[in-house]
Amino acid sequence: MTNILILCTGNSCRSQMAEAFLKSFDSQLEVYSAGTHPSAQVHPNAIAVMKELGISLTGYPTSVDQFIRQPFDYVFTVCDHAKETCPVFTGKVTPRLHIGFDDPAEAKGTDQESLATFRRVRDEIREKFYQLYLDISKK
Repeated sequence: MTNILILCTGNSCRSQMAEAFLKSFDSQLEVYSAGTHPSAQVHPNAIAVMKELGISLTGYPTSVDQFIRQPFDYVFTVCDHAKETCPVFTGKVTPRLHIGFDDPAEAKGTDQESLATFRRVRDEIREKFYQLYLDISKK
C-alpha cells in the first residue's frame, strides 16, 4: 500500500483536488491532503469544478500537524508557500517532492473567469498527478 500526503497552504483547493484525483486513479492508494495553515472550508469553486468531472470533494481542510509522525512513501507540496514552510516529519518520509500550481483562489475577474481559472488548474493537476501515478505504479 502506497501512502501519499499532499500539502498546500490552505488545503482548500489544489491539495484537495490532487488528493481526489489520486484516489480516483487507484482506490488502493492511501492519500491524504493537509495545509500548513488550513482554511475554514474547501473552496466552493474547487467543489464545483471537480463535480463537473463526477468527483466529489467531501473532505474538509486539515492541518499538516496531524500527519507529522506518520510514515509516507511520498509527500508532495503543490504551492510554493507550503514548500518553504513544510515541517520536518518525524515519521519516515521519502521522497518529498514539489509540483507547483497557480492558486486558483487568487483569480481575479467575474465568476465565469474565476471558474475558468479553477478548471485550468484542475486540469493541470489531473495531468501532472496522473503522470505521477503512472510513475509510482511502475515501482
